[in-house]
Amino acid sequence: MEATEAGEDERAVPEDFPWPIVLGVDPGTRVVGYGAVVDAPDRPRLLAAGEIRASGDSVPHRLGTIAGEMELLLRRLRPTIVVVEQAFAARNVQSALRIGEGRGAILAAAARWGAQVVQYAPASARKSLLGHGGADKTQVARMVAVSLGLDEPPGSLDTTDALALALAHLHKSRFPGPTP
Repeated sequence: MEATEAGEDERAVPEDFPWPIVLGVDPGTRVVGYGAVVDAPDRPRLLAAGEIRASGDSVPHRLGTIAGEMELLLRRLRPTIVVVEQAFAARNVQSALRIGEGRGAILAAAARWGAQVVQYAPASARKSLLGHGGADKTQVARMVAVSLGLDEPPGSLDTTDALALALAHLHKSRFPGPTP
């Protein structure tokens, strides 16, 4: 597991941590982006962000790696809510099936942990952050950095997509309205 903010030896979030933690996850079967934000009273704050990388040719092996690494991440970060990118229709059926398998491993790990699981379509998260669902990944990355008060986007586009999901959930929970 690679992390841009959280190292593997980092202590777990204490049980009495005062604010909710939202973990966004951008699923895949080779690379899974993740980003955790703290719902602090003044503004969302970055807790951890990075990627889980699963290598090898065997899909079952990669899914096992992803599930195991997600369980470690959940124990370390202790999120109350896990936001996962919703399945979407892809041009390549095999690719859509693989992403669905990766989502399944992530959803199962989050459910086993006991977190509330929320799913958003990619366009819904982009619309929440940028005002329209057609933004490209680099625009999303820049808005994630701005939203978190950072000079630069924290990590890869998979990582910033995951953070966008977490931030979109916080935005929607603070400003409820019609679902885009």
